[in-house]
Amino acid sequence: MKTYTHAGVSRLNGELKARFANDGMRVKVLTKGGHTDIDLKELPQAMTKAEAVAHLIGTGFVNGRAEVLSVLNDELGKRSPKAAEAPITLDKIAAKKVKAAKKTKDTQDLEDAAY
Repeated sequence: MKTYTHAGVSRLNGELKARFANDGMRVKVLTKGGHTDIDLKELPQAMTKAEAVAHLIGTGFVNGRAEVLSVLNDELGKRSPKAAEAPITLDKIAAKKVKAAKKTKDTQDLEDAAY
């Protein structure tokens, strides 16, 4: 299975699409090809397309951009039929952040109580 070290999105002829690459220099190639709104991130390790998309969604890459989330959900749906049945929404991402923040606060409260 092919893996990639960079993933993100770019816009060509008005259409936003997911992009995958093995080199950060891909940005230059996309720019020369007429792409705009290029946002490629280096991944922590080589990943498949499905893993890369899940990583981008889980690490705040979307940052409230509904169109980016829609593109990533579509890409994930192509790779995983199960993901297509229950796409990730901005509300789910926000709820996950709140839950993580609460967990961190609860952990800190427990650590404070131990001293």
